[in-house]
Amino acid sequence: MTREDRQRLIDQYTDGYRVVAQALVGADDEQLDARPGPGKWTAREVVHHLADSEMTAAIRLRLLLVVDNPPIQGFDQEQFAKRLFYDRPIAASLEAFKAARMATAEILKCMTDADWQRPGSHTEHKGSYTPERWLEIYGPHAHRHAEQITAARGTAKKKN
Repeated sequence: MTREDRQRLIDQYTDGYRVVAQALVGADDEQLDARPGPGKWTAREVVHHLADSEMTAAIRLRLLLVVDNPPIQGFDQEQFAKRLFYDRPIAASLEAFKAARMATAEILKCMTDADWQRPGSHTEHKGSYTPERWLEIYGPHAHRHAEQITAARGTAKKKN
């Protein structure tokens, strides 16, 4: 990955909270709970997923930077959604997502070329799992979910 590609992904990562918050502007409970189809997540569930994923991602990056060849454990996002009460209010999860992302973005901006190459192993990925691979995953993650939030909200019944 070139430094320019890396910077583009860091910029995208840093912008992730903004696009998610924008996708949620004016959302009411009906829009947050609209299910766009069988087996599809509601906007509310997506926000909780983002918080859980971001907090997990933050720890993963820190392990990659601090521990030599750390094992990175995958997680079952469907079980998180089932067992962590994704029907609850979103305010705390949105703040957790924001805080984890902002703190991690500060670290990303300080990393050296050598830091980006530190290897780990991930239970769900073949080969070496480096901070660069981490960034390829999490750089666009929030943007994809912001689109998902907007689409899910759009399936809510229109109020007359």
